[in-house]
Amino acid sequence: MVDLIGQYQKIKPEVDQAIQNVLNSSAFINGPDVKSFAGELASYLNVKHVIPCANGTDALQIAMMAFGFRPGDEVITTSFTYVATCEVIALLKLKPVLVEVNPDTFTIDPVAFEKAISSKTVAVVPVHLFGQCADMDEIMRIAGKHNLKVIEDTAQAIGADYKMKDGAVRKAGTIGHVGTTSFFPSKNLGCYGDGGALFTNDDDLARKIRMMANHGQSVQYVFDEIGCNSRLDTIQAAILRIKLRHLDEYAAARNRVAAFYDKAFAGIPQLKTPLRNPDSTHVFHQYTLTLDGVDREKLREHLASKGIPSNVYYPIPVHLQKAYRDNRYAEGSLPLTEYLSKNVLSLPIHTEMTEEELSLITSAVKEFLKPD
Repeated sequence: MVDLIGQYQKIKPEVDQAIQNVLNSSAFINGPDVKSFAGELASYLNVKHVIPCANGTDALQIAMMAFGFRPGDEVITTSFTYVATCEVIALLKLKPVLVEVNPDTFTIDPVAFEKAISSKTVAVVPVHLFGQCADMDEIMRIAGKHNLKVIEDTAQAIGADYKMKDGAVRKAGTIGHVGTTSFFPSKNLGCYGDGGALFTNDDDLARKIRMMANHGQSVQYVFDEIGCNSRLDTIQAAILRIKLRHLDEYAAARNRVAAFYDKAFAGIPQLKTPLRNPDSTHVFHQYTLTLDGVDREKLREHLASKGIPSNVYYPIPVHLQKAYRDNRYAEGSLPLTEYLSKNVLSLPIHTEMTEEELSLITSAVKEFLKPD
């Protein structure tokens, strides 16, 4: 699904030297590269503050801790997401309220979001799924109307642009009160281990986030809040500094792959290719088809027989997972989400794909659909 070896080989001299520099300095925790990376990413995103942390899940948790949410407070998000989005809500003893997504973009449906708001609602977490932004103008309007915090889950869409109704162009993760991301190796901006970050233009919130990520310390050995220990390793920051310089190039390569797939699958009624939010660019963390009347498992077996990987994001929505069972959400309560979970299929998409590989993949899919 992703060729990290091929990508590394292209930037090997830069990465190897960056790692060696950290080894030579032995500044493994909070070394100079961490601060430099935070500044460079802030400049790229055009945001005042980037606070690195240990991983994307921590980023979400730290954001909610910094806002001071209390047990029983409700946070609205979607069920069609990786579990980490809801995991942190539950860990903090908040109440996840799960709503439907837009069937075309797989991102949160603003109408469903507004309908789910109650007197206990404190925040919404729009997930910029698969590489494009949710409808942030409408989400921000609704959140402002109800005085809710907006925490953007940008783990799959870093680098995407969103055009606001006023004409301003903002990067994914910089529109709400705070944005979060993951630097997991397979992400568009991925390190060689775990890593994450938070983004905000709010000076006071940034100060609190930094404190929360560092055991709740305001200054050394002075603890103003109960925090956690969540740091980005210096080696990972050094690697990310190199890869950030290539991020737009990586997005362009992924878009070329997506365009090839779009053209190859055009006019095939059993396949719905990914639709784009007209207000957002797409960085294609995943290329996800919606199948119509196709046996997904048999198609995956057919592809596997030819050495072609595929994956399902996500086969069981959060509201049907054992750990998140809730009387509010029986099977059938989120029918669109459940339909997508049964019918989506993601094909390989990464920066190193060749036309030969793409031709092999698309031909194999077509062969299965039209075996004659």
